[in-house]
Amino acid sequence: MPYEFRLPDIGEGVVEGEIVKWHVKPGQQVKEDDPLVEVMTDKATVVLPSPRRGRIVETRGEEGSVVKVGAVLVTFDEGEAGTQEQKPVPATLPTAASVRKDESGIVAEAEARSASPVSGQRALATPAIRKVAQEMGIDINRVRGTGPGGRVTREDLEGSRQAPAPAPPRKPSATPAAGEEAIEEIPLRGLRKKIAEKMVQSKHHAPHYTYVDEIDMSELVRLRAAAREASGNQRKLTYLPFIIKALIEGLKKYPLLNSSLDEENGKILVKRYYNAGIGVATPDGLTVVVVKQADRRSVWDLADEIERLGEAARQNKVALEDLKGSTFTITSLGPLGGIMATPIINYPEVAIVGIHKIEQRPVVRGGQIVIRDMMYMSLSFDHRVVDGAVGAEFCAHVKRLLENPALMFLNI
Repeated sequence: MPYEFRLPDIGEGVVEGEIVKWHVKPGQQVKEDDPLVEVMTDKATVVLPSPRRGRIVETRGEEGSVVKVGAVLVTFDEGEAGTQEQKPVPATLPTAASVRKDESGIVAEAEARSASPVSGQRALATPAIRKVAQEMGIDINRVRGTGPGGRVTREDLEGSRQAPAPAPPRKPSATPAAGEEAIEEIPLRGLRKKIAEKMVQSKHHAPHYTYVDEIDMSELVRLRAAAREASGNQRKLTYLPFIIKALIEGLKKYPLLNSSLDEENGKILVKRYYNAGIGVATPDGLTVVVVKQADRRSVWDLADEIERLGEAARQNKVALEDLKGSTFTITSLGPLGGIMATPIINYPEVAIVGIHKIEQRPVVRGGQIVIRDMMYMSLSFDHRVVDGAVGAEFCAHVKRLLENPALMFLNI
């Protein structure tokens, strides 16, 4: 009988995954550890390797479809593959360290090999790429594929027409001519689809309310500058580590904000540990990385860990363990942070903090107009767990600490 490869358990609590991209097709010969399929779960995106060598008989599930853990993904023939000892697929794939992006998602970097098309052979390409080639007027069978296994990518198509025949010069038009309006269709799948699902789930389940306050960051600006100078300006230090410190002190004073709601069992689960989720903008969309045991870390330790996780996320090399377990979340766009926002809770948490840009503005101090470094802070709460007064008190406590940063280190 053909050997059946099933979707393994690829993460704690994961029961299903979305097929983002197939790396094989029926009839294709594969070796052990060749990439079979890219799967997205609510934890991470992983490329599943082949547990054996042989010929692909069947692939099950279209790109964009959702399959359950244990469902058959690929069947192999009974030939040479049937005599090979099955290589177990790891139950947890902890990193995406060997992935890169191409025109339709993430593929295994180790498998990004070149292949020249052979005359008379049908090029290896997805239906979408074949359609693009047809629209571009390109014979795809003459294009050299640089994707996995020699697959033709959009970049390959673009490269094949980089030297077109000279065309008569024409004056560019500010607007498209009638009938030339173009629409690009982008499949909603992978990380973008997972973000959409999480946002809908959060807004559907948690009745949000947002509280905004203005914070005088002048003292913290000076403290950060002094800390950087003390390090010889050799280490990166943002305001985020200080803000995390202040938030943790607030969560200790108002523990309901460091909780989640277990609706099924009718319980509020108050966490007595503090894992800070940090929103990171990546080329594929927003990813929340998690600084574990943030309350036990120094400011410099927090800075180093935030930098490590952010860089890993932007390069699609973040470990699965670094994407789960947050107890509260911070979202920040740094200098692009605008004035204020109404951030959506990272469900099932009950609170999220939005950090906005720091800029100098005139304010009144002691009856005088002075220039201070001011910042708005937005906090969204789940009103089922956090009352308005509690949210306001939490914000006031955090504000007091940020405006008087020495207090954060005195446990006052």
